[in-house]
Amino acid sequence: MSKKSGNKKESKAPKSIQNRRARFDYHVEETLEAGIALGGSEVKSLYLGKAHLTDAFVKVLRDEVWLINADIEPYDKASHFGHERRRDRKLLMHRKQISNFERKALEKGFTIVPLAMYFNEKGRVKVEIALARGKATYDKRESIAKKDTRREMARELSNRG
Repeated sequence: MSKKSGNKKESKAPKSIQNRRARFDYHVEETLEAGIALGGSEVKSLYLGKAHLTDAFVKVLRDEVWLINADIEPYDKASHFGHERRRDRKLLMHRKQISNFERKALEKGFTIVPLAMYFNEKGRVKVEIALARGKATYDKRESIAKKDTRREMARELSNRG
């Protein structure tokens, strides 16, 4: 009998929590990884994959970056001192990165949106934020048409084989 070689640890954490709506509604221009200040029960809830970024957005207030309206469900086994579900959470970035992103976000049509929340290789929670420009209605229709075409092609290929 042979043993599997390698000392790879498999993480049981979710791959990531995606904001799929942001990629549909916005053209992503530039992305950046930021840390986030969380409480213990919030980290445990994220570890179980119980969070939503659909309505979340990022705002710069007094030279600090905040993730607003992100929904992290309360952890079941936490005591009565658990966390608020939709509280504002501070993002951890260097001052130069903050001023650079803020300056670009003030340009007409740009906004800062969260794209994903995930655990890095060190086990820390990171948030991928993006400088994005809103899509027009015809752009959304175009992306839906491309997705449908891709799906039809995949279906035809699977039916042949």
